[in-house]
Amino acid sequence: MRYLLSLVIFLFSTAGVASSAHSAEPLKIGLSMALTGKYAALGDLSLKAYKLWEADVNKRGGILGRSVTLVVYDDKSDPATASEIYKKLILVDKVDLVFGPYASDITEAVAPVTEQYGYPLLASGAAADVLWQKGYKYLFGVFITASKYTVGFLEVLVNNGFDKVAVITADDLFSRSIAKGTKAWATRFDLDVVFFEEFRKDAKSLDEIVKRAEQSGAQALIVCGHMDESINARIALKNTGWSPRAYYATVGPAVQKFHDVLKDDADYTFSSSQWEPSSPFPGAKEFAAAFSKAYRKMPSYHAANAYAAGQILESAIRKAKSTDRAKVRDVLASLDTITIIGRYGVDATGKQVRHFATTVQWQKGKKESVAPPEIVTAMPLWR
Repeated sequence: MRYLLSLVIFLFSTAGVASSAHSAEPLKIGLSMALTGKYAALGDLSLKAYKLWEADVNKRGGILGRSVTLVVYDDKSDPATASEIYKKLILVDKVDLVFGPYASDITEAVAPVTEQYGYPLLASGAAADVLWQKGYKYLFGVFITASKYTVGFLEVLVNNGFDKVAVITADDLFSRSIAKGTKAWATRFDLDVVFFEEFRKDAKSLDEIVKRAEQSGAQALIVCGHMDESINARIALKNTGWSPRAYYATVGPAVQKFHDVLKDDADYTFSSSQWEPSSPFPGAKEFAAAFSKAYRKMPSYHAANAYAAGQILESAIRKAKSTDRAKVRDVLASLDTITIIGRYGVDATGKQVRHFATTVQWQKGKKESVAPPEIVTAMPLWR
């Protein structure tokens, strides 16, 4: 009788624990994303990856016994809108944690809000160096800063006998950071920057600035910008008849859309990528396959960065054994972990210091990795 009574008590108690865990409040993670506006193409890829991570983590039973629910709003690629969204997420929706938006200028507008309310912010879509020069304690980089974007490509140029480069840049925060870093690193590599000029972010034609760059005698043209700038500069090269030995642009050529728009004209274009499906990191190939199956398109590094942010946050919560934001923040500040895009680790400012970029080039309709040597899939081709 005593045995039966004990068994009944045990069953009721364990059922209560299971019920409690099952009915625990979802872990709400908020974010804004550029689903319309100038960053929409890349924002869409990022959100798709966040959603894939949400599904994957819930298949594993959630985090600390809580299912994960993303709370998402469209910031329309507008910094002011994003800032208001994060205030709403924190004060009205009362989310437990947040993810970062896409683009450096959007993140710059959001960071003061998350800092004020003590919300750790993984910047999975931002790289402008200035973000980590403002003394934020809750902002953490996921991939390399903008000033180092072109380092791998510049090294490729030096190793192949180049000595004169032209740099043109859009006038937004991210692009200017890349241009400034390119100029500094080119000097270190003993490359002569014979042309350096800005253009308006909303410029539709880049023919005139490309003509001036050609007249400088540069052997390589480097374009600092996003998708539209990379495409418009390539069109300008065709319009002006200039075929520099090397054409490099940031962001755009790392995405399939670049080739879809330009077709054969995409060939020979170089870029930097924070991740490729061929990357030798745990889960990279599986992520690429799952993303492709779910959305019928291959992910770019923008998508991989977002998924990696999910992995990093999950790892930090588990290590903290808590969703307490101060505790999660402290773990993120010292965490050393591997994600699908490689190693995560930040310095005292929150800047990412352990990740490295891949130099890619479009060759015969296919994006190949041409540097660093450890992950090369093809040798670089020149005009």
